[in-house]
Amino acid sequence: MQVKDFNTAERVLVLGAGQLGDAMLSALVPAVEKLNGSVTVIVSPGSWDEQGKLRSETHKKHTAAGAKFISMDVAGATAESLQETFKWYDTIINCMGFVAGSGTQLKITKAVLAAKVKRYFPWQFGVNYDVVGKGSGQPVWDEQYDVRTLLRQQNSTEWVIVSTGMFTSFLFEPEFNVVNLAAKTINALGGWDTQVTVTTPADIGRLTTAIYLHQPRIKNEVVFIAGETISYGKLAETVERMTEQTFTKNVFALPALLDELHADPDNQMLRYRTAFARGTGVWWPMTETFNVKNNIKTESVEDWLKAAL
Repeated sequence: MQVKDFNTAERVLVLGAGQLGDAMLSALVPAVEKLNGSVTVIVSPGSWDEQGKLRSETHKKHTAAGAKFISMDVAGATAESLQETFKWYDTIINCMGFVAGSGTQLKITKAVLAAKVKRYFPWQFGVNYDVVGKGSGQPVWDEQYDVRTLLRQQNSTEWVIVSTGMFTSFLFEPEFNVVNLAAKTINALGGWDTQVTVTTPADIGRLTTAIYLHQPRIKNEVVFIAGETISYGKLAETVERMTEQTFTKNVFALPALLDELHADPDNQMLRYRTAFARGTGVWWPMTETFNVKNNIKTESVEDWLKAAL
């Protein structure tokens, strides 16, 4: 194997240290340190107090483990200033998510390519945008499809897309309104047989780090991972069994959701419910996942519930 295949002494840049960034750093920092590499994290300028100290205990924890934090308003920055920062790094792992606003993921990707970064893990920790395509009712998903197109049109930067499905906890988000533990309601998106793939941020962090380190080097590939692929029917059965309670169950059928969305097109959660109710590109068989192929245990919905309850 050629020396360039090893991830030794790499300068890794992580964008964002929120829920996913935190989980990513927990797995990545010790792994990169072991290879004499370095991990730098970009967070917003407001992450420091007046004394120049990091405010967040999470950020302090990663600093103590060896990560270095730098300040940048990625959403407000020009593509040129991002390029200037990015060019000093070998690998960039983007954990910034959709909070950065519309157009930001395309801007980041263009800056990565212009900086000729060797390897890029874009913010694609979600559904299979190749299958979803454009016009899912979720505009940020259209942008994700465009990011893939950009990456595939070039060959100077290697890319790795990690498809994770939905964060497991999102199923239990009252606002999303699939499982509401307090109200004791379960609403199936599309139907009880509709499936969804879910993964916890901790598993995404561990598995992305394993994919980053994997030999032979993984490049220009979509890698699927999953905590569990589950139908809404199985989800309802699991929730009732684990809580030992009976829930009120309803189906949010796709035609009804589309009508609602037509009346309220800017409703973010309604967009998500509609996109997932289609059932297309939002799940994949466990047998196709990196974790199953490499015999790595992940957290199922039942495991998540056990910890949450």
